[in-house]
Amino acid sequence: MRRRLQLAATLLPSALPRSETCMSAFALALALAVQSTTPAPVLVKLPSQGSAAAAAPPRSRVHGYGRLLISPRGDQIAAIEGAGGRAAGPIVIRSVADGHVLRTITPAAAGSAATGLTYSPSGQLAWLSPDTSDAKGPTAIVVEDGGKQRVIARVKGLVQSLRFSPGGDRIAALVVLNPTKETGATQAGARQIGEIGETSDEQRLAIFAVKGEAVTPDQVKPVSPSDRYIYEYDWTPDGAGFVVTSALGNGDNNWWVATLDYVDPATGGVRNIAKPATQLNFPRVSPDGKSVAYIGGLMSDFGSIGGDVWTVPLAGGTPTDVTRNAPMTFQSLAWTRGGLRAVALHNDKAEIVAITPDVRGGKPLVTGYSQPVSVSAGDGRASFSADGAKVAMAVEDFTHAPAIYAGTALAPVQITHDNDAIPAAVAARSVTWKSDGYNVQGWLLSPLGADPAKKAPMIVQVHGGPSAATSPRFIQPGPATEYLDAGYYLFSPNPRGSYGQGEAFTAANKRDFGGGDLRDILAGVDAVEKIAPVDNNRLGMTGCSYGGFMAMWANTQTNRFKAIVAGAGLSNMVSYYGTNGIDQWLIPFYGKTTYDDYKIYEDASAVYHVKSAKTPTFIYVGERDIEVPPTQSIEWWHALKAEGVDTSLVIYPDAGHCVPRPDQNADVRKRALAWFGKYLGK
Repeated sequence: MRRRLQLAATLLPSALPRSETCMSAFALALALAVQSTTPAPVLVKLPSQGSAAAAAPPRSRVHGYGRLLISPRGDQIAAIEGAGGRAAGPIVIRSVADGHVLRTITPAAAGSAATGLTYSPSGQLAWLSPDTSDAKGPTAIVVEDGGKQRVIARVKGLVQSLRFSPGGDRIAALVVLNPTKETGATQAGARQIGEIGETSDEQRLAIFAVKGEAVTPDQVKPVSPSDRYIYEYDWTPDGAGFVVTSALGNGDNNWWVATLDYVDPATGGVRNIAKPATQLNFPRVSPDGKSVAYIGGLMSDFGSIGGDVWTVPLAGGTPTDVTRNAPMTFQSLAWTRGGLRAVALHNDKAEIVAITPDVRGGKPLVTGYSQPVSVSAGDGRASFSADGAKVAMAVEDFTHAPAIYAGTALAPVQITHDNDAIPAAVAARSVTWKSDGYNVQGWLLSPLGADPAKKAPMIVQVHGGPSAATSPRFIQPGPATEYLDAGYYLFSPNPRGSYGQGEAFTAANKRDFGGGDLRDILAGVDAVEKIAPVDNNRLGMTGCSYGGFMAMWANTQTNRFKAIVAGAGLSNMVSYYGTNGIDQWLIPFYGKTTYDDYKIYEDASAVYHVKSAKTPTFIYVGERDIEVPPTQSIEWWHALKAEGVDTSLVIYPDAGHCVPRPDQNADVRKRALAWFGKYLGK
C-alpha cells in the first residue's frame, strides 16, 4: 500500500521533507486532543503548501547525491549535489577513479532547478528543469551541448523518465498533459465530484529531437495511444520502438494488471509481449534486441520493487524466471553489454549481482558487493556503465551519512568523503529470529549511550506495503530522533510478506494478512527483549498504510501493546475494497474480489473483532488519500469510541497517503509523541 521503503513519518521522517511547526495556536489544540478521552475526529486546518506561514525545511547538514549516474564509458559520475541532494542543488561531475570534482553545472535559467539526469550513449548530459517560481509553469528539457545549456522542449504538465535514444539524436519522456493530480496513487487524489470513473490522467510516451527548434508546450504530441497508461519504458537497440509496462484505463489502479508490451512510435501501435502472472518493473531490452528482462514478483505498490528476474523473447512468449528460488529480492536491473546486472536485498544486506546471460549453464548468479546498507542511483539502486564493468551508487546506513561508491561492478569503493565527519545520532543493529520455520530480520535502534541496565519503553514500527522492507537510512538529530531522544527503543521488523528473503517469503502472507506476519512481529519483540533492556510493560506500535492496518489489527489480537498510533490504516477490508482508488492491488494477495469471497476479507477486518480491542489509539489520515480513504480511519475511530477505548482521530485537509506535507507531518509527530508519552511514560 505504500511505496516508500523508509521508516514511517511518525518515527523516522529523515527521508521526508522536514519542517518545524511553530504556530502557537496549535499548542492548545494538540493538548486538548490528547487529553480528551473520546474527542470527535479533527480536520486540522494548516497553511496551504507554499504559504508564508508554513515553516520551510531547515538546511540539512548532510551532503546529498541525488539522481546519481555513471557515464556510459564508466569514467565520470553526475549527481545533483547539495544539502540533502535536493533538486535545487548544482549538477556535479566527478571522476570515477577518485571522486574529485571535474566541473559543476548550474541550471542557467533563473528560478529553475535540475532533476531527472540522463546520459546519452556518447556522454552528453540532459535533465529536467522545472520552474521553481511557478508550480504550474512548464518544465524544460535541457541538454548540455559543448558546455552550453540548450532547451529542446517545454512541457506543460508532468514529465519524467528522460532517456536518450540509442543514436543519441532523440530523447523520450513520460508525460501527463493537463493532469488532475500528481503521478502515483500515494499522491493526493483528485476530488471525487461529478461523474465518477469516466476520465483519468493519461501518462504517455513523447519523443523530442535533440537538434532543431525547441518544442513549445502546445506542440507536445505523445506517440503512444491515449487509452494506455505507460508506467516504464526502455528503447529498443535499433531506436525504432519501446518496450513498456502498460495498462488500459486508470493508471493509479491498474498497475497490478499491467502487461509487457511493445510500442511503435511511428504508428502508435501496441503489441503484447507477455502477460505475466506477477507484477512487473524495470523492463530492459538486451543489447542484441532479442530479449527483454524485467523484475517480476508479488508487489503491493508501483515503485516498491521486489521479485525475481525474468526474461522473455522480444517477439513474445512465456517468461522464464532466471533467478528462481534465489534467497534474495531483486530491486533494480540493468542489461549491459556485459550481461544483466542487478541490485538485490539479501536478508539485511544490499548486494550487487551479475546474472550470466545463459542461465542454463550452471550457477546464474555472481554476487559481489554485500553490505548492510541502502544504495541508490538514478531511477534504480545502482548505475552501471554501458559494458557493465563499472558501477556507481550512493551508500548509507543508520549511522553513516551518504557517500558515493564507485569502481568495478562487483567491488566498488568509497570515493567521496563529504560526510565522514558527521557523527552517528543513534545506535543500530540487525536482529534475526525464527518464526514458524522462517528466517526473519528487523532493525533495532537505540539511543546513544543508553544504560544497558535500565529498562526502557520500545515502539514497534511496521513498514507499509506489505511488499517492502525497512532498510538503513542515515538518521540526523532532530525530528528523526525525537523518540530516541525521549528514551524509546525503536524496532522495525521485516515479517513475512516483506522483501529480503526471496519470493516465497514475500508471498507467504497471501490470504493471511494479520496472521503469520503478526506472529513474526511478536516473535521479533521476544527476540529483541533477549538482547536489549526493553520493558515489556511499555510497548507501543505504530505504522502507516499496511503498517496502519497492522496497528489497528494488533489491537484486536493482543494486549501486549499499551499505546498505538495508526496512520492511514485499513479497518474494514470489505468497505475498503469498495471505496479505495486501487482495488486491483488486493487481487494478487487474495485471489478474489470481496464480492466473491466476503469471509476472507471479513476475517482480516479489525472492525469485526473490535470487542477485543483495549489499547488506546491515535489515528491520522489524509483527507484525499485514495490508497486508504479516510473512511477507514473514521470507521475504526467510531468502533473504538463505541467500545469505550481511548482514541483520537485527525484528518489532514488535502493530504495524500501517510500525510507527507512537512507542516502536517510535524503535527502528526507531535501528537504521536504526546500519545506514546501519555501511555508509555514511567
